[in-house]
Amino acid sequence: MHTWLNVADDRPTFVTHLECGLTGEKLPADELHGLSPAGKPLLVRYDLAGLAKAVGPGTLQSRPPDLWRYRELLPVRDLENIVSLGECMTPLIPTPMLGNGVWIKDEGRLPTGSFKARGLCMAVSMARELGVRRMAMPTNGNAGAALAAYCRAAGIEAFVFCPEDTPEINVREIALHGARVYRVNGLINDCGKIVADGKEAMGWFDVSTLKEPYRIEGKKTMGLELAEQFDWELPDAIFYPTGGGTGLIGMWKAFDELEALGWIDGKRPKMVAVQAAGCAPIVRAYLEDAEHAELWENASTIAAGIRVPVAIGDFLILRAVRESGGFAIAVDDEDTLAARQEAAFKSGVLLCPEGAATYAAYKQAVADGRVKSGERVVLFNCATGLKYPLPAAGKALDRTRPIDYQSL
Repeated sequence: MHTWLNVADDRPTFVTHLECGLTGEKLPADELHGLSPAGKPLLVRYDLAGLAKAVGPGTLQSRPPDLWRYRELLPVRDLENIVSLGECMTPLIPTPMLGNGVWIKDEGRLPTGSFKARGLCMAVSMARELGVRRMAMPTNGNAGAALAAYCRAAGIEAFVFCPEDTPEINVREIALHGARVYRVNGLINDCGKIVADGKEAMGWFDVSTLKEPYRIEGKKTMGLELAEQFDWELPDAIFYPTGGGTGLIGMWKAFDELEALGWIDGKRPKMVAVQAAGCAPIVRAYLEDAEHAELWENASTIAAGIRVPVAIGDFLILRAVRESGGFAIAVDDEDTLAARQEAAFKSGVLLCPEGAATYAAYKQAVADGRVKSGERVVLFNCATGLKYPLPAAGKALDRTRPIDYQSL
């Protein structure tokens, strides 16, 4: 239990119900749900009027800088069910050397080294609250690592299925946390089919992206943190690496809730969905003015985290992008690798490939005029760059021979 919560704080959350993101159909909040009856993602809804009377921005100042400081806007009712591994408030780093007005939100500081910890700590906490004993998911790496860690902490059994080319460090991390992990000769959507088809035989709860309501609630804390870190005045644009899009959807939901609470005004950032040129279903749908994104065939990119050929929340991603006046943009792998090296050399921030894609996209957007130099822009680095293969480096010195220091 979080000991900082005093008696006044120790009360149920303000959750009222769940709501289908497409049809608006309402469902009870305190029951186990996957998708809505329409087969679409469910969104958690709150009594925001009541919340506004009970809590204000000033309330947060006395709380530790972690994800749970926003607990009234989160779904866990019984504090004893919180499963925490130390979800810190991640730094917002000014990087003027990358561009006038550019900031990096470094999510690699979270448990298991990525922003997947936000969604999975919430999903596992709610699974514990609702009596789930076994969970399963497909992953490109980091989400599976987070699920494995939080399930271990919660005493819940975890099964993880990943494409066969998932980075070795991710697979070993998942296994070390005690999850049963399997490589699959396919992509993440093929892994997702295995999870879906095995529900009856294995009795597991499917925690695939957006197939349950609570990963969004964890990911929306990125938006809550940004608002607070910018003193409740949002930036001009957010560049977000977009695969399943939970974080982009979650941040847009957070901004809706903060505006309803009166904590921010109506000024919103442009939400920019960044994808790889080798897997860009959201970009294609955006350019075609479509509501849904068709399956991207033969998906391929070095940025494994955004190699998601089809997203069940496609319409929610596209809705947020369009409502915000933002756009969807694709970048080549070569530009992503160059952006990673440039960011490391210039700023000292080691970006993961997906984070580097946002910097490459920012440079492209400035060049074509969709973003102006000097606008306040946040680039999301979604994981520590240390979890990914790095270029070979280093030269040898023979300590037994004279060293020519001038040649170093």
